[in-house]
Amino acid sequence: MAELLDRVAHTSTRPRYAFMVLSLIAEIARPDGSAGPFVMRNGRATLLRDWLCDALAPMGARDPKRLMLAEKVRAEVLVSSEAPAEPQAVEAAIAAEVHERIRKSGKTNLSRAVSELVHAGLIRRHYQGFRVDHQNRGAGRHVVYALVGRARCLMGRSSPSPLLPVATDRRQGELRLN
Repeated sequence: MAELLDRVAHTSTRPRYAFMVLSLIAEIARPDGSAGPFVMRNGRATLLRDWLCDALAPMGARDPKRLMLAEKVRAEVLVSSEAPAEPQAVEAAIAAEVHERIRKSGKTNLSRAVSELVHAGLIRRHYQGFRVDHQNRGAGRHVVYALVGRARCLMGRSSPSPLLPVATDRRQGELRLN
């Protein structure tokens, strides 16, 4: 573990964040060390990157930028002509927009951290989806992260996660062709 922490500290510009990402990936990794492209959450499949962003979002709840974002979105929603009339609907619209913006910026931070972990030799990244595994992004392909090297020591440190898919369905993506 000490060697793993040392490697993350020397290769990442944000080592604590990178280690949190690495730990979350290890938490949901299958026995072969891979996680994704989907994570089961509340009986629904969620994309791995979305799940990671949502799991990391509470870390910035008290950040002044996050608080300013909520106020900025509130002002935008209240000024817009499409604002709902009911106060509960307005609050729900504000919360949904803030969530989407946090997720979008979180994906950027996540991508940067994973790229550093790939460079450190702790994660291997590839894409799966509509066609076949392919190095190019897009076209319905989604990311899969696999722990490699010293990062595999994080696997099995906690009890099995309820987020792992129960079914062994090997089909990928949203399109289900029979």
